[in-house]
Order: sequence, then structure tokens, then C-alpha cells
Amino acid sequence: MYRRGLADRAGNKFKSKERIIAPLIGFPGLTLTGSNVKVATQNSREHYKIMKALVDRFSPDIIFQLMDLTLEANALGQFTLFPIEHPSSIPTPERQFEIEDLKELEKIDIAADSRLQGYLSTMSMMAEELSKNVIRGAYITGPYTLAALIMGAERAALATIRKKDVLHALCKFTVQIAEKYMKLQIEAGAQVLCILEPTGGMLGPKQFQEFSGDYIKDLIERMKDTTANIVLHICGNTMHIIDLMLETGTDAISLDSPETGVDLAAVAVQTPEDVVVIGNINPTEIMLSSGPEQVKSAVAELIDTMKTYPNFILSTGCDLPQAVPLENISAFMEAGRETR
Repeated sequence: MYRRGLADRAGNKFKSKERIIAPLIGFPGLTLTGSNVKVATQNSREHYKIMKALVDRFSPDIIFQLMDLTLEANALGQFTLFPIEHPSSIPTPERQFEIEDLKELEKIDIAADSRLQGYLSTMSMMAEELSKNVIRGAYITGPYTLAALIMGAERAALATIRKKDVLHALCKFTVQIAEKYMKLQIEAGAQVLCILEPTGGMLGPKQFQEFSGDYIKDLIERMKDTTANIVLHICGNTMHIIDLMLETGTDAISLDSPETGVDLAAVAVQTPEDVVVIGNINPTEIMLSSGPEQVKSAVAELIDTMKTYPNFILSTGCDLPQAVPLENISAFMEAGRETR
């Protein structure tokens, strides 16, 4: 797959009166295999079994690995909590991050980290063993979000005003970390790389551009000679920064559900035809808490709303909780395939 390949694929599907369907369904796959989050995110074979089970059961057009926002930060030595049944998390660091701390971080080779190597091993298995018709995707922690995990989210937000030099130095470093991990994932077989920048979505437009958008743009520029398509995903209401997200040069933007304030059709109007708009069925109110018929109705309504846009990929607004009923995912896929 070459850059902008997602837009071409979406356009070709549109001509055939079909859509690319790519719900973010990783964690419900634990139900299919009987595994738990801790084992699956630390055991590459168990992780792969989940990917295969999801592909075999639901036949999505794109399958993403299990989402783990702590992966790169943990590889950099950040204290990380690993619950058995819930995704890992990083508590706010006890001490203030100082620019001198970069010297220690720069010594760490994340490519040698065991958990990160496990994700790469899983991707290699996906590349070797899954159907070639399924596009393989990996998640990458965005530059500002990774910086906020290292500093603490509240401290990072304050640094956008009071310690800009420290935050800029850290973001320049986190861009290098993201670049390295992205290229390792491509070598392992990833075809789509989804940059997760949830913490950046909490910033105002000016701060977002300075500490997130500009660094993502730099990151994407560093990846210009690679073949993988790049998706930028930000949770919550991103309507105030859509133009800035598009300015990063991303191949696609993945957006949250209407209930957060996102108007996908309005976004599509301002999005170039060669950039894909991905979204945005509510992962909790619809996928988790409704029944199959309500899921089908929501999917049909969204497809109708986006019916004039060839550069639309049907997905969920964010990663699905593990407890989402499998019959709701089946209903999502069936409605996506049936609706013209």
C-alpha cells in the first residue's frame, strides 16, 4: 500500500457502492479467545490469536492491534500499572520533569524493550498469517500525548504556558521515539499507522498547533518515504481543530462520536478528497449499551449522512470496550455491508 492508498481504496469501494469497514474492535476479541488484557498485551502469540479470531469472526477491512497508550512511555522507563482485566496506565510521575532528564531518556533504545518487541512480533505474525485482503494497522502514541505521559498531563498543560522550552525539547524527543516505532512497525508488516493524540485534543487551537499539530506534521514528513498510510485519531470534540489536524499532512483523520460534538458531514465538507474521514459510531451508547437493531439503525443513518463522500471509512468513534456484545459487532458489520 502506498501513501494515499486509503483514499484510493475508499474511492474504489464507493464506485462499487460499498464502503471500507474498520471498527476499532481489539478488546472485544478477548472474549473470543478467553484471554485477559494483561496476558494479551504482554504475550505476542496470545495477541495474535485475538487478531486472527476477530478477522475470522467479523472480516473487517482493517484490523488494528490492541490499543496501548502506555507502550512507548513504559519502554522509556515510566512507572506503569498492569491490571489483569483493564488496559495499563501510567500514574502522574511523583517528581517534576526537568530538561536535564532528557539525557537519561536519550540513552534508552526502545527497540530493545520486551513489550514493544512483543507488539512487533504480533505484527509479523499478522503479516505472515492473516489474509492479504485485510489491512494491518498499528497504533502509535502521539508526540504531545507521550510527552504528557512522561511529564504528567496537568504539568504538560501548564508547560504550554510556563515552561515552553522544556515541553518543546521533550516533544522534539518524542517525535524521534514515534518515528522509530513507526518504522519498526512498518518493517514488521504494518500498512496503516494510527497516531493517537488524545491529550492534544484537550488543548486550545493555538496550543494544539504549537505543541501537537506542528510536531505531528514533522513526524509525518519524516515518514514521507515510507509506504504506510497514516491516520490521526483524537478523541472528544475536535471540531475546533479539524483544520489543524488536516494541516499535519495526515492521510486520514479518525474522529469521535456525534455525542462528543463531532459533525462528521461538516468535517467531510472541509476535507480534501485525497484525505479519508473515519468514524464515528458511539462506542459506548450504541455499541456497548444498545441492541443489534439499534446498532444497525445507527450505522445505516451514518452511511446515509455520508453517502456523497467517497473518502469515508465506516468505523467507531473510538476503541470499543471489551464488554461490547459480539452480536453488536456482527450487526455493525452486517449493516455496513448491506447499506448502499
